[in-house]
Amino acid sequence: MRAADVLCAQLDCGSAVAVVEVDWFGEGSGHIWADVFDCQGNETHLSQCGISSWSRAACSHTHDAGVICNGSSVAFHKGRVRLSGGSECQGEVEIYFRQDWRRVLLDSWSLSEASVLCRQLGCGSVLNYRSSPFTTEHKHMCVIGFSCSGSEAHLGNCSSAQPVNCSSGEQLYITCSGRLEVFHSGSWGTVCDDSWDIEDAQVVCRQLQCGEALSTHIPAWFGPGTGSIWLNEVECEGNETSLWNCRFQLCEEGECGHQEDVGVVCSGTV
Repeated sequence: MRAADVLCAQLDCGSAVAVVEVDWFGEGSGHIWADVFDCQGNETHLSQCGISSWSRAACSHTHDAGVICNGSSVAFHKGRVRLSGGSECQGEVEIYFRQDWRRVLLDSWSLSEASVLCRQLGCGSVLNYRSSPFTTEHKHMCVIGFSCSGSEAHLGNCSSAQPVNCSSGEQLYITCSGRLEVFHSGSWGTVCDDSWDIEDAQVVCRQLQCGEALSTHIPAWFGPGTGSIWLNEVECEGNETSLWNCRFQLCEEGECGHQEDVGVVCSGTV
């Protein structure tokens, strides 16, 4: 039920009322990606939950899960963000403002706001933000004026945006990517760069359903993490469906430092 609550919140559909079996909504088709989501209930995105397995042969569409949420409202939509013209973690920034989706202008935008946005989207850290390469007009209203400290979990927790005419500035385009973290022993931790290569990165991008690995940045390209360092000496063939199917060692205390944390850039499209 905690995973269902996370999903409903991610979709801005309130909280979960029930988890139902396949006879409620019918069977799906195509791939079966995840088996068990291990959520604590306070995550903002299912990708932040631990996942026990991917593409399990024992699963079939007769076991497809369904979730019923208690609905959405303007209150739930307020502060919701999305990216368009790119991929899930790259594109022009839009925010739900005054009961419609509005583009955000580059004016007054800084690394602090960009960090909050990437965190809210479940997309890790900021790779870059800039003026949009597209010039299409987006209705008549855009927004500016966000002011974040950088530690907020949600843009709605920052100072309120202000409406402006879209022609008054350049529209914002952001690319989020990030430091790799894995869920182990009840908490998130980083991966050490010893033996890390592009085959390992390919497995990560496949597991996250984020396309192909474009590069693997080490060490600490996206900044050092905090807390536990879980894995070291990861060695994948490149065709595995999960990082946990690869050879690896659990990192012993003092063996690695956060200056060696691995980062991965995926294409964002499958």
